[in-house]
Amino acid sequence: MDFNMKKLASDAGIFFTRAVQFTEEKFGQAEKTELDAHFENLLARADSTKNWTERILRQTEVLLQPNPRKTLLMVSEAEKRLGAAERDFIHTASISFLTPLRNFLEGDWKTISKERRLLQNRRLDLDACKARLKKAKAAEAKASTVPDFQETRPRNYILSASASALWNDEVDKAEQELRVAQTEFDRQAEVTRLLLEGISSTHVNHLRCLHEFIKSQTTYYAQCYRHMLDLQKQLGSAQGAIFPGTFVGTTEPASPPLSSTSPTTAAATMPLVPTVASLAPPGEAALCLEEVAPSASGTRKARVLYDYEAADSSELALLADELITVYSLPGMDPDWLIGERGNKKGKVPVTYLELLS
Repeated sequence: MDFNMKKLASDAGIFFTRAVQFTEEKFGQAEKTELDAHFENLLARADSTKNWTERILRQTEVLLQPNPRKTLLMVSEAEKRLGAAERDFIHTASISFLTPLRNFLEGDWKTISKERRLLQNRRLDLDACKARLKKAKAAEAKASTVPDFQETRPRNYILSASASALWNDEVDKAEQELRVAQTEFDRQAEVTRLLLEGISSTHVNHLRCLHEFIKSQTTYYAQCYRHMLDLQKQLGSAQGAIFPGTFVGTTEPASPPLSSTSPTTAAATMPLVPTVASLAPPGEAALCLEEVAPSASGTRKARVLYDYEAADSSELALLADELITVYSLPGMDPDWLIGERGNKKGKVPVTYLELLS
């Protein structure tokens, strides 16, 4: 291979000069050009944007990993519908959320990083030129000191004058290099500043993508909720055919209970009512709630974790964060309790409660 030795030697010299300048700055032995506070704030803002974008991307990818639903293995059609809804959600989230984040990290951020590295190199070159000019001026001042003709030999005087002229030329050369380095640094600083100020538009785009992700997530959980209601109704009908005396509720909420609290929080954290719980043993459905009394084991207080809309008149509707009194009855399904709030009474799912001691 044909190497350009002159260019290689020049690049090695520049790299060595930058390394020396950087090392001397770290040990406090050389001056460093400080950027203004606004510029430093833009650099910190860009770094923070990059770090948070990576964290959001990693955590979202972990969230979207498909999870097997062992509890629905015997209900193939319901599983199929849930799987289709999940695939649509992942596809939508990938297009509207993950892809823009990747494009920022692989496109705009790489450009910003490249220009920042160039700015760092230009700054090191500038500070090295400043240090070289400072040393040349100090040497020139020392060489230009007028000697005492009575104590100095003529030969030494001639050498001193020659050295002064050489250092004068060195000062002129160092000043010219400093002007060139300052021009290149200012130009690169302006380019980098413009790119960093463009981070504001990146924030707007990230926020828009987040809104799209929340919208698709809300749609996904609403679909899952509807599929589980349909499954619960089908299982209830099947149980009613086996046990004719079993009471099966036919009413269901007009819409998923996602409006009383934040849509994303409620959809992401709300557990499904145990499907087996709705299949009450024969005889329990005929229970008159007005005549139910607490068991001998006593009552407990419970805090409601999520909103719950009663599926039928035997259940008690719940609001998040309210306190109710709960107790169990002999032979009652362990996934359910009797809840009381004022003069209202009904069955409540255990998964929606935090029992207090």
